[in-house]
Amino acid sequence: MKTMFLILAMIAAPVAHAEMWKCVDQNGNTRYTNIKADAKGCKALEMDPINPNPSPVPANQTGPASRVQQKPVNFPSVKSDTQRQRDGDRRKILQQEMTQEQGQLELARRLLAEQKTMRLDSEKGPARAEERLKPYEDKVRLHETNVESLKKEIANIR
Repeated sequence: MKTMFLILAMIAAPVAHAEMWKCVDQNGNTRYTNIKADAKGCKALEMDPINPNPSPVPANQTGPASRVQQKPVNFPSVKSDTQRQRDGDRRKILQQEMTQEQGQLELARRLLAEQKTMRLDSEKGPARAEERLKPYEDKVRLHETNVESLKKEIANIR
């Protein structure tokens, strides 16, 4: 049984490495395909096979911090002072947005409260009143969600 499995694995291994083609049309649009019939006039790509068994992390290094992150040679980077200033500007903008959003939330709550105290002659039952109040309630929920999102954004700033 083991022998049969090994033979099957050896036969399937070359199939697992599919060929890829890069196609550029007359308009300059690029597409990629692994279907040979669709690859007429396309350039075959040289691809290294995927290693299904990557080398393990050395025993003395474990966890995400142990992974060596290599940046490309020309990878853009920002100086820490510049990044701190950008983070400060971002925090200031988000706090301004938070103040505006909280004001909009209070206004929406006040309008909803006013609408709840009103009773129109055209509203014969509670269903009509609920229908009239729904847009006001939706507005309150929207602003509450926005305030929560802004709080999370502010908390995530370094």
